[in-house]
Amino acid sequence: MEHRKQPLISKAAFIRRQLRFLFAALLFVAVSLGLGVAGYMHFAGFSFVDAFLNASMILGGMGPIGDLPNDSAKWFASFYALFSGIALLGTVAVILTPLVHRMLHALHLDDDQRR
Repeated sequence: MEHRKQPLISKAAFIRRQLRFLFAALLFVAVSLGLGVAGYMHFAGFSFVDAFLNASMILGGMGPIGDLPNDSAKWFASFYALFSGIALLGTVAVILTPLVHRMLHALHLDDDQRR
């Protein structure tokens, strides 16, 4: 990221930066979803489709589908839900970082030009 005294990067460079941050966020979501699928398959004995459904519903903030068969599955679902809530906030922050930085940078440039 450029310092506040440096000029704004070009629009093309900004789009490339935004795409890199978006790719990083999508990679994190994919890894988180894979962790959830593996956990549901292991702890709850779900098929791939059911595990994918439950993991994506929890990761998306909607909640689990169906009953969990044992205590270990319930423990996993609890911790995965807590992780997913934090992961959602982190992912949104990563996606918005370049845009917010550019906006704040533009505001600081205006202040420096007035002096």
